[in-house]
Amino acid sequence: MCRSIKTLRPPALPEEATEEDMRAAALQYVRKVSGFRAPAAHNREVFDRAVDEITAATMNLLDGLEIRGASRGA
Repeated sequence: MCRSIKTLRPPALPEEATEEDMRAAALQYVRKVSGFRAPAAHNREVFDRAVDEITAATMNLLDGLEIRGASRGA
């Protein structure tokens, strides 16, 4: 669906994902789902709120994931 969103967990992303990475992914998701690259002024608030909420959900997801075997060979 959103092919431009990259995987943000190790080992796909060797370094820890930043809030900017997560926000960019959330923005791409909201754009895809809403069908708007840039919403009209009357939709801006709900669009921005969705990006904020999805960014927060992404942070919670990545913080809670247990990646097994990620440190093999170390």
